[in-house]
Parts: sequence; structure tokens; C-alpha cells
Amino acid sequence: MTPTLGLIAGVLLLFVLFVYTFWPENVFASQRQKTRLDYLLERKEQLYENLRDLNFEFKAGKYPEEDFVVQRAQLENETAQLLSEIELLQQA
Repeated sequence: MTPTLGLIAGVLLLFVLFVYTFWPENVFASQRQKTRLDYLLERKEQLYENLRDLNFEFKAGKYPEEDFVVQRAQLENETAQLLSEIELLQQA
């Protein structure tokens, strides 16, 4: 292999790798728009996870009982409001 041929092959390989790395994908175009119900269902899962984490951290001794009770009540109230809104949207 001559040095010129090796240089051409290296530049070609570099170009191909550059194009492969930075080529824009049409992922955004293929995604559908989220509805309010989709957003609420994702938020519900997030709230459930937050409640599980809060319980775990309280049992591990990271939260004083007073803070745990206040935060748990806030999360439960938010979850209850969210579930009522989800129910209304699912009935409609």
C-alpha cells in the first residue's frame, strides 16, 4: 500500500465516521404529541416512585418523622388530585 493510498483511505474513513456521528435523525418527527392524559399517567408513576423513595429513606433513618409526615401528606394529596383528574379524562 502506498502512502498516498493509505492517506486517501484514512481521510475517507474519517469522513464516513464524521457523517455517521453527526447525521441528524428524524426521531423527533416520528414521535407523537403527548396528550394531557399521557402527561398525567407519567406524573402518576413519578409520584408513586417518589412515595416509595420517601418511605425507603425514612426507614433508613434519613428523614425525621415530622418531615416524613409532612412530605408524605403533600405527595399523597398531589397524587389524589392527579388520580381524580385522570379519572375525569378517562371517562370523557
